[in-house]
Amino acid sequence: MKVAAIQMVSGASLDPNLAQAHELLDQARHAGAELAVLPEYFCLMGRRDTDKLLIAEEFGLGTVQDFLSDTARELGLWIVGGTVPLATDDPQRAANATLVYDPQGRCVARYDKIHLFRFHDGQQGYDEAAVLKAGAQPVAFTLTDRGGTAWRVGLSVCYDLRFPELYRALAADVLVVPAAFTHVTGQAHWEVLLRARAIENQAYVIASAQGGVHENGRQTWGQSMVVDPWGVVLAQQATGPGVVVAELDRARLEEVRRRLPALQHRRL
Repeated sequence: MKVAAIQMVSGASLDPNLAQAHELLDQARHAGAELAVLPEYFCLMGRRDTDKLLIAEEFGLGTVQDFLSDTARELGLWIVGGTVPLATDDPQRAANATLVYDPQGRCVARYDKIHLFRFHDGQQGYDEAAVLKAGAQPVAFTLTDRGGTAWRVGLSVCYDLRFPELYRALAADVLVVPAAFTHVTGQAHWEVLLRARAIENQAYVIASAQGGVHENGRQTWGQSMVVDPWGVVLAQQATGPGVVVAELDRARLEEVRRRLPALQHRRL
């Protein structure tokens, strides 16, 4: 199954971001991808953290959700919709939600980001919990590809990557990681964490990132990639908008798990 990690440099206006996302998804479709993963905050990288609240949608209703549903149906793609701000019972905080759409445009899974990013380097700080409400439930879904092979796909977002227990609980064949890693933390840890999650879970990893300098002045690391269950980077893009395409091989997945049956050990 061919898959695509979509890399973007999203701006502070919704419509141009959706237009760019559509163009990149169409490129993924033309490259033969069946599954495409958009990055975290693909629809908006606001000038202020509170801008997320201005576009927060009720689940099942809204411009961004309509875009994802219509585009999945138009292009015949499975689309993992990076993250979309969804309204919660707290008007001061939104859910940072990954929504998955099948090729018929149906929303088949929702995952609310559990681990909210907090960072301070002595000069600059960032705390997602100021405007976001954390999720509580790991989520995976089953994707059956055009050849009839079923894949268990586990959902995660950005800062989740630092919490290996989440990925073990997902018990997935494919792990997706939409992200907007900062340049500082991405340079230090992004690739090593992605490869570690692939190796320890013996799973493919599709990591779609924001990658560049945004209108709000924030610099994101990029380096969107697809990693195989042995920790090999199959395809990668450094910075700027683009489409990273790779092929997931079920036989390769089973070979790795057979040669090194690490997943069969009982938990201590």
